[in-house]
Amino acid sequence: MSAPAIHPSAVVESGAMIGDGVRIGPFCHVGPDAVLGEGCELVSHVVVAGRTSIGARTRIFPFASIGHPPQDLKYRGEPSTLTIGEECLIREGVTMNPGTAGGGLSTTIGDRCAFLANSHVGHDCHVGSNVVFSNNVMLAGHCSVGDFAILGGGAAVIQFARVGAHAFVGGLSGLENDCIPYGMVLGNRAYLSGLNIVGLQRRGFAREDIHTLRRAYRLLFAQEGTLMERVEDVATTFESHTAVREILDFIRAGGKRSICTPREAPVPVGGA
Repeated sequence: MSAPAIHPSAVVESGAMIGDGVRIGPFCHVGPDAVLGEGCELVSHVVVAGRTSIGARTRIFPFASIGHPPQDLKYRGEPSTLTIGEECLIREGVTMNPGTAGGGLSTTIGDRCAFLANSHVGHDCHVGSNVVFSNNVMLAGHCSVGDFAILGGGAAVIQFARVGAHAFVGGLSGLENDCIPYGMVLGNRAYLSGLNIVGLQRRGFAREDIHTLRRAYRLLFAQEGTLMERVEDVATTFESHTAVREILDFIRAGGKRSICTPREAPVPVGGA
């Protein structure tokens, strides 16, 4: 790899660790505790503050604010961290905050994620790999987002909520509860509208696996019994199916929020 290329107008403070092949454009500011992995690019007017580590080949666009103190009124300057994975795309105006003492002192982002303009990742959040945040997505503190999830433009996720792997949160949705893996939620005060069928097809899930998920979904959100009773019934029927087990494990693990459910009986099951 080549030596870093740093524009004369950029400020890189003493102590920052800059990897091979890093490009730092005009008017960027890199703090003394920052780590930039090899091949990273800060296009221009980017600020990387705090104890922030950015993985190799991640690109960050103008006016992104990465690693500044969390927007938590209880924060008292504790030495928390923000860790961003490799090959991420962070577009204009994105904000990402490190953790707090009340949430484990860390915020983490996986590999190959895309954060489009003006999206926000709050303190103590944990975002998986291959996740997409469309423009203006707002992720409050202490949330988790699973691998391959997609959040549509303007979606807002309340603090402590969970979004499962391969889930889809529709644009302008307000998510107050947990979204199961492979689920699709829509609406202001979002409800579970079905499975993310189109997303599963695009990622190459077999037709048989999708049909199995449909059957499990219908049983899981039927009208009879309690949710946990239905979880055990589905577990017995589909005990060998990995994706179904992932949904069941997500529900069993629980959290501070309820599970997002359908408005009506789940017929039909669709995707978007």
